[in-house]
Amino acid sequence: MSDTPIRDAATLVVIKDRETNPSILMGQRGESAAFMPSKFVFPGGAVDPVDATVPVAGALSDVCAERLAMQSTMVPAALAAAAIRELFEETGLVLGARETWEGAPKGWRGYAKTGHIPSFEGLEFIFRAVTPKGRPRRFDARFFLVDATRLSSDPDDFSRAEDELSHLQWIPLSQARKFDLPFITECVLAEVAANLDRKGPPVSVPFFRNNDEANTIARLGGQSPLEAYFNTSSRDRS
Repeated sequence: MSDTPIRDAATLVVIKDRETNPSILMGQRGESAAFMPSKFVFPGGAVDPVDATVPVAGALSDVCAERLAMQSTMVPAALAAAAIRELFEETGLVLGARETWEGAPKGWRGYAKTGHIPSFEGLEFIFRAVTPKGRPRRFDARFFLVDATRLSSDPDDFSRAEDELSHLQWIPLSQARKFDLPFITECVLAEVAANLDRKGPPVSVPFFRNNDEANTIARLGGQSPLEAYFNTSSRDRS
C-alpha cells in the first residue's frame, strides 16, 4: 500500500508584544480531528490552487522568496497567501491591505468581504517541516512569522473564526510549552525564541525532513542557531 501523499501547506505564527512580553496566537484542534487531535497549534492548512491567483499588496522579501523556492516547485506567493487565508478561516483575523476585491474565488470570498486583499508586508519565512510517514495526513508545511501590529483587524476579535480551532488565545511565549503541543510546534517556538531580537529574516530556515532513512535538519540559506537542538533531540516526534 502506498504511503499517504504529501500536500503543500502553510502556517502563520502571529506574535504580539515582541519586545516586551511576547505572546503567540494558538488554538486547540478538536478531539475527533484526523490530524493532531486535541493539540494546540498555530493557524494553518493546505495550499489551494486558487491561492496562486489572488491579488496581493506588497511583496515577499527577496530572501524569503528565495528560501521558499529552495527544494520546492511551489510558487512562493501561493504559500504566503495560503497562510493568510488559513489565518482568516481559523481565527477571523485579517492580514491585508484595504482594497475592494470583486470576483474573489471560492475560499477567499469571506476574506474579500472584509474589504481587504492579502498583504505580504512583514512576513518572515522561519521554518519548514514534512510530516513523518505513517500519519493519516502528511504535509510539507512552511511556517511564517508576522507581528500582530500588521493585522488589519482587532487582534482579540475571533468572532469570524470557523470551528476548526477552539480556545483561541494569545499564549505568552514563555508559557507555551506547558500546553499539549506537537513536537514540530515546539521546534518552531524554539526558533521564534532564538530570533526574537533579530531584525529582518533569520540567518537560515531549518527544514525538518522526514524520510525513510532518518529525521534530519537541512538549512535553507545559512547556519541555523538551533541546528544542534534539532539534530540531537531524542524526544518523541509526535
